[in-house]
Amino acid sequence: MIQISDLTLRHGPEALLEHAEATIFPGHKVGLIGPNGCGKSSLFALLQGQLAADDGDVRIPAAWTLAAMAQEIKELDRPALDYVIDGDRRLRDAEARVRRTEAEGDGEAIAQAHAELDEAGGYTAAARAGSLLNGLGFKPEEHRKPVGDFSGGWRIRLSLARALMCPSDLLMLDEPTNHLDLETVVWLEDWLKRYAGTLIIISHDRDFLDQVVDSVLHIEHRRLVAYTGGYSDFERLRAERLAHQQARFEKQQREIAHMQSFIDRFRAKASKAKAAQSRIKALERMEQVAPAHADSPFHFEFPPPPKAANPLLSLDQVSLGYGSKRVLEGVSLSLAPGDRIGLLGLNGAGKSTLVRALAGELPPLDGRLTSSRGLQIGYFAQHQLEQLDGQASPLLHLQRLAPEASEQSLRDYLGGFDFHGDQATGPVAPLSGGEKARLVLALLVWQGPNLLLLDEPTNHLDLDMRHALTVALQGFEGAVVTVSHDRHLLTSTVEAYWLVADGQVRPFDGDLSDYRRWLSERNAPEKEDRQGGNERRETRRNQAERRERLRPLKNRVEKLTRQVDEASQRVAELERTLADAGLYEAERAGELAEVLTKQSEWRQRLEGLENDWMEAQEALDAAEAE
Repeated sequence: MIQISDLTLRHGPEALLEHAEATIFPGHKVGLIGPNGCGKSSLFALLQGQLAADDGDVRIPAAWTLAAMAQEIKELDRPALDYVIDGDRRLRDAEARVRRTEAEGDGEAIAQAHAELDEAGGYTAAARAGSLLNGLGFKPEEHRKPVGDFSGGWRIRLSLARALMCPSDLLMLDEPTNHLDLETVVWLEDWLKRYAGTLIIISHDRDFLDQVVDSVLHIEHRRLVAYTGGYSDFERLRAERLAHQQARFEKQQREIAHMQSFIDRFRAKASKAKAAQSRIKALERMEQVAPAHADSPFHFEFPPPPKAANPLLSLDQVSLGYGSKRVLEGVSLSLAPGDRIGLLGLNGAGKSTLVRALAGELPPLDGRLTSSRGLQIGYFAQHQLEQLDGQASPLLHLQRLAPEASEQSLRDYLGGFDFHGDQATGPVAPLSGGEKARLVLALLVWQGPNLLLLDEPTNHLDLDMRHALTVALQGFEGAVVTVSHDRHLLTSTVEAYWLVADGQVRPFDGDLSDYRRWLSERNAPEKEDRQGGNERRETRRNQAERRERLRPLKNRVEKLTRQVDEASQRVAELERTLADAGLYEAERAGELAEVLTKQSEWRQRLEGLENDWMEAQEALDAAEAE
């Protein structure tokens, strides 16, 4: 087992860990979490022998084989397949012995060397490495390409494949999902579930941690705090601790009670409604999550979006691509105010291409893309991190957007994104990837868009910032289009999905569980063979026609659901106002009467909306049953 005893670890004069204690048993799968800069990667370097402890002791069994993702790749001329096989050091040593004994001509030694190579899996190594590359999204024709031909994100995938290739007792993965798409994350989850050794993962992907780990080590106040279970269990258990320390948690519970009251009414009236159940689960999940982040350094919200005509954007037979290469053909879709769309599709299918076109950065090759009056787009993409002015400070970046605002108000705003003191006034260049992503998001939120286009917004963000972004998006009243491998962000903020596949974009009838099934079916070629081409085309045509019939009904249900939520929140606010004893004093009689009138009006409106929602949901259920 791994034993960490009274450990102190410093980065310069600053202590990352002080008197930290932890025990990790063989075969356990552990998520190592904590805010950016708290010492997670330094602890990994210590476990690998790359750093020395300032005090205390770390013991790892001497016989254990360790494997870890390299953060930098030097063998740029090495073919990808060979680079991955290099991760199995025992295998490469066995191959070297074979070459050496064959050069020496000793028959007995040659036989022994070949036996050792067989025992090391030498004759299946290329197939195993190829399987890893395929699982991580590499095409077969790319297996022999030099490592240097791949972009930075794909090199990280090669580093991950190399670590998985090693038959290890301890596997350490630092942010393995950062440069993966959704389907590759699902593949990695399945692989890690089968891994028999001890696993330690640094990750800010809560759903990934829930799927893979059985315990959590949280770096908090320079200590290691252990929790049993996945990330959701950690949130619940830590919330119970924080509940005794934070008065804000009690206030939060009162607000959740109002939400729960609405859930109870909602469930009683439509217990079988798919949309109702989805929203109930999201609200119940919020009840568990919120307390664990009560001490988060992040607090921000989107301003009310400016009004714009409907549709915000419309695409009519649009084709997209780069030069002579066409990525998407004949796209005809529209975005309405308040739409919340998640884009699904395999890597390279064209999700980012579509988002760039919606953002106005990629003109259509064919067709027509029309923007409405009053459209204001907020676009987040990874390349924008590199477009920041490295010599300017976060404060100066914001002052360029708002020259009329006072410096103090801008400092207060940046504080909500955890930019304080010298970090708010110092140059951007030395900031980490996560800090730059926070700054880009801060600039985007400040501009008050009515359409958000988010292309992998959670890359480099820690769990607290991801939670703050999720909460802010839940309160955003404008339209959102999101590309993300973070399933929690999608399920918490998205109401409908578009599937980008086979050069087309179409509404996807289902949720992420349905998409996972779609991926499984797509990856089963034998199923394709069993179904004739004509029959399959007919099936697709029937499914498309059914989706078109259901779409207006679904849109009405979703619109009414949002209106019911808004009315319910308004009623809850008025009820909280009426709970103030001071409101019933004689001099406030006029104010009391006004609040009571508004309460009555909003209750009537809520009741009418709920009745409309029930009728719309029943119509949708009847249409789906046909």
